[in-house]
Amino acid sequence: MSATGYDLVLREVTALTVDPARPLIEDAVIAIRDHRLAVVTSASEVPRDVTAARTLTLPGRVVTPGFVNVHTHAILTMCRGMAEDMGFAPAYTPGVPKGSDVRPDEARALARLGALEALLFGSTLINDTYVHADVTVSAMAEIGGRVVTCGRIHDVDFTKVADGRWEHDAKIGDETLGAALALAERWQGEADGRIGVQLSPHAPDTCSDSLLRRVADASRRHGLRVNTHLAQSRIEVERVRARSGRHPAELLDDTGLLDDRLIAAHCIFLDDADVARVGRAGVTVAHVPKGNATGGMIAATPKLRRAGARLALGTDNMHADMIEVMRWALAMARVQEGHVTDDWQPETALAMATREGAIAMGLGDDLGSLTVGKKADLVVVDFRRPHLTPCTSALGNLVHAAQGRDVEVVIVDGRVVVEGGRATLVDEDEIRREATVAASALWSRARSG
Repeated sequence: MSATGYDLVLREVTALTVDPARPLIEDAVIAIRDHRLAVVTSASEVPRDVTAARTLTLPGRVVTPGFVNVHTHAILTMCRGMAEDMGFAPAYTPGVPKGSDVRPDEARALARLGALEALLFGSTLINDTYVHADVTVSAMAEIGGRVVTCGRIHDVDFTKVADGRWEHDAKIGDETLGAALALAERWQGEADGRIGVQLSPHAPDTCSDSLLRRVADASRRHGLRVNTHLAQSRIEVERVRARSGRHPAELLDDTGLLDDRLIAAHCIFLDDADVARVGRAGVTVAHVPKGNATGGMIAATPKLRRAGARLALGTDNMHADMIEVMRWALAMARVQEGHVTDDWQPETALAMATREGAIAMGLGDDLGSLTVGKKADLVVVDFRRPHLTPCTSALGNLVHAAQGRDVEVVIVDGRVVVEGGRATLVDEDEIRREATVAASALWSRARSG
């Protein structure tokens, strides 16, 4: 290790690297140069006179790769504490503000709140879809994290879905797919590579068979990955069977979308044949364990993984605490297995929140582990707290006892974007005020309508 030339050095930390070659480094030194990890090793292996533009000495802290949140809807912070007890997603629930109700300025304010929350809780990348993506993408990226985005693609008239009416209109499909492709043309790779775009057909019940085929074709032609909801409700399964004569997983297979470039959220209502189909295709399941459990549902993650599916984690429209989501993912799998197993351990949950998500996003070479040469995205968790004491196992404490609010420092692309638990690039209070005003206006309109 050269003694000079680093931009940032972290010392006296415990590193949970998620790198199988060396998963745990106690008394670690992490050095960053030119936005990438230049050194990840133990203090005994480096000279003490290492120089850097800045050094953070952080005893009692644990460092992990940045969390990769593969499924979220930042604007749906507007439904926090409300939609969870109504039984299903806001788009399908009467009396809740809908995407079609959100104005561009409101979308911007709420998306910034969602992106801020995610970053403060350690998500260095969010895969976000909803409305007005052309307005929200740069606003979210300004918070400091990575944002992969898309407006939801659909041809159903969402203004009627909450009333139980699925009416498909080809013009809506043309508009939403066209907007998604224009978004990719404008924003892919912007903000020094921190902005990306995927195609996001909302769900098999809200996209006609023909629109799903068009999305599959556009994905191949433009080299864009796809994310969607799959088998998230009995309603979806029933609607697709009535319309298309098959299960939603079969429909995605037939339309060319079911493959290893697809991130499919939830995957709850699958029988054994559907699980096998999803597994054979190598689909990534965006597992949302807490959100699903809140609705009385659970995805068969042990079966899905055994079938060949990749499992990554998302927070959906719940709070953005990926540490808590890790804990729920582990617990929900053990509930299904009926006991503690060797293949569902804390390292499994941490990998789902980091490395597996990065691979699913097509970014496994750059993100997901603390490995020399990868981009410097990392999270520092403060373990100097009663609920994290004693620290016999840093990994065990992280998954079983830590919380998102224990995150002290977040680094993205080598830049400190959260320090002391506060965002460094934006005014948190201003973001909260603007989002509160936006949400209040939306709920007022929803109640009066």
